Amino acid sequence: MMTSRKRNALLTTTCLCIGLGQAPSVLAQDLSAEEGFLGTIMLGESKRDVQTQTAVPTTVIDEEEIRDRQAGTAAELLVTVPSVALVNGDTAQGSGVSIRGFGSNDTFGTDQKVLIQVDGATRGAEELYRIGTQLFTDPFLFKEVEVIRGTVGSFEYGSGVVGGVVRLETIDPEDLTGGEIGFALRQTLEFQTNGNGVTSSTIGVWQPTEDFGLLFNYVDRNLGFPKDGDGNIINPGRDRIDDPSWLVKGKYRFGEDKAHSVEASYQETRSSQFDVPFDSFGNFLFFGNVDRIVESKTSILRYNYNPANDLIDLTLQYSHVDETVDQEPVSCPASPTGSIPPCSALLDADHDYETTTIALKNTSFFETGALSHDLTAGLEYINRERVNAFAAPGGEDERWAVFAVDEIGIGDAWALTPAFRYETSTVQGNTAPNDGRFSKDALMGGLSVRYAFGNGFAVFGSAAYTEVLPIIDDLEFPTRIILSEKSRTYELGFSVDRQGVIRTNDNLALKVNYFDSELWDVTSFVSGGATLDEIRTEGFEIEASYAMENGFYIDLNATIADGEEVAQGGVVSDWRNQAADNLRLTLGKRFSDTYDVSWEVVSADAITVNGVRDPGYTVHNLRATMAPRGNGVWENTEFRVGIDNLFDEQFTPNLATRPAVGRNFKFTLAKTF
Repeated sequence: MMTSRKRNALLTTTCLCIGLGQAPSVLAQDLSAEEGFLGTIMLGESKRDVQTQTAVPTTVIDEEEIRDRQAGTAAELLVTVPSVALVNGDTAQGSGVSIRGFGSNDTFGTDQKVLIQVDGATRGAEELYRIGTQLFTDPFLFKEVEVIRGTVGSFEYGSGVVGGVVRLETIDPEDLTGGEIGFALRQTLEFQTNGNGVTSSTIGVWQPTEDFGLLFNYVDRNLGFPKDGDGNIINPGRDRIDDPSWLVKGKYRFGEDKAHSVEASYQETRSSQFDVPFDSFGNFLFFGNVDRIVESKTSILRYNYNPANDLIDLTLQYSHVDETVDQEPVSCPASPTGSIPPCSALLDADHDYETTTIALKNTSFFETGALSHDLTAGLEYINRERVNAFAAPGGEDERWAVFAVDEIGIGDAWALTPAFRYETSTVQGNTAPNDGRFSKDALMGGLSVRYAFGNGFAVFGSAAYTEVLPIIDDLEFPTRIILSEKSRTYELGFSVDRQGVIRTNDNLALKVNYFDSELWDVTSFVSGGATLDEIRTEGFEIEASYAMENGFYIDLNATIADGEEVAQGGVVSDWRNQAADNLRLTLGKRFSDTYDVSWEVVSADAITVNGVRDPGYTVHNLRATMAPRGNGVWENTEFRVGIDNLFDEQFTPNLATRPAVGRNFKFTLAKTF
């Protein structure tokens, strides 16, 4: 499947990567000699750490990068990760995340093959026709985002993960107070010129004791009508955006050695739009217009017991996610007979689904002879309920799951990680004719192997199998409820992590990963009115960074992938949701701990899928951060300036349904008191 053009591109990109790298932010070495202490050696710091220490293809975006990127939606944070593409993304409504060709697409909110979790609570739409979204929340609420690509690292979090897992962690009280008693306040104001956007984020923390902290975070995001590179309004049918989000979070530690902790949080995001197209993707306006209110509410209660015992790190978590789409028809195409327009039932449908999860898991570390084990095992209960609506049957999906992931170390070189998950599902309809009942269960698992040579070079590989169990939407399709979609993925790669590669105290990190996936018994995609037989994808993912002692750094990630779908009868065609090959390169320079300037180049190759060609594009982004140190009026103050799409390029990413935003100046001012 991999063409010679793509192989050549891969070799070229890989050769370029050998000169790149990344380092820890600070390495302090107490050197003893006859002359005494020689000082502290400072190593360069890149924008992002490459996760070279694991065989799992994972990327972590920390709080500093989240702030520097000045993203307007949580989805825009993820597009910087290899194999991640956005279906739109400049607004929370009508956008979604695609990983390795699965997840959101221009028809459904999600195909169930990408898992979204916020603080361990599973959330995201089902196959709500043309109005669903996977990730409806604000980026200012979070301190870390992790993207796990593929299946092998997913068994702790859920079943049916073919594309990947997105895990977001919200801000904790101690992130502002450092655990010290008192009050803390962080106020952030962000402005953007394209669309006249204004965002305010207010975080207040009260820490009355060292063991108890309470946080409140309120975000108000306002956006007008952004324009594309040609100066045209991108989505004139939608309303102005006024999306408030807020988070309340508290944590209390108690008991001997503070081994017990209880944490509770509540998060809500709301959006109101009036007289907007029912099809939020913007493809089909003939459905008519609606007034729409979208709300996402997440409640979490977590207990942790972590005594001074390597065998016990126990967590019990309850989470409840309530996601609603309330809409009323405003206009509808007139019917030929003058009767009630046929689309009115579709436009007047309200969607409400609630997901309740109870998870018990324990992590323990122990040794058996020459083997060291880092074992995480748990039990999970998941209940999803959805009210009945036009084109969206109501029902209940109840699941039980047990899982275990054991990271086994053999000396300093070998690491083996077997994992399994057993999950059973019972779906019950609550409205005729969809009031049937069906059950499925599956045993899934995988194995990853990594060997480190001791000189910073390591090789790794993995194999994984998972199943996508039938969902509530399948109640309308009796032929689907007897099947679960099945997938296997093989991966192979290598990593390099070295210091002193070109100059003293520089650092290089490089990770190259090849994946090959197959999905069969497909029920979520059709061709010519019939479901597909198979979907096959393969590709290379490259992450690299290089940092020097003088503050200069380079970050790079790239994806080279291909895919095909096989219809019933054996007809092979391009995989309809395959994203274009792409490369993202950042050149930056840090000046002490105060200034950080960078230039980012984002390039996507042209791609032709089933005769439809999407041209490639190259976009340039500039960013600068100033965070003065020391005492005085500017203490704990941060200034950020960014220019996205510097040359005002006109382009539409191949999976998107709307053009991208044109040149956009952004300015952020943040102050912590």
